[in-house]
Amino acid sequence: MITADFYKSKQDKLLGFQVTGHAGYGEFGQDVACASVSSAVMMAANTITEAFKVDAKVVVDENDILLKLVSDENEYGDKVLLGLLTHMYFLSDEFTGCIRVKVIEV
Repeated sequence: MITADFYKSKQDKLLGFQVTGHAGYGEFGQDVACASVSSAVMMAANTITEAFKVDAKVVVDENDILLKLVSDENEYGDKVLLGLLTHMYFLSDEFTGCIRVKVIEV
């Protein structure tokens, strides 16, 4: 199962995410659920750091990516994270039992 944890402030601003695991929807290299999540996560991370130049800590490891905004002062980071969160909810509905999405207040 893919686990997607999103972190938000007490002021309801999204601060980052961590996505880990495998969907187990299909064979290795043929898993469309994993591919969908990976593509969405990569686009969000690249949009935040490259397109909008938001200062963020990004750590990529095998089956694990963590992105945390350095500051919640930039509205673009929060908006892109909201888009990713919404997309992950849709993917979790489409690939039932393969993706778990959780929002954690920090």
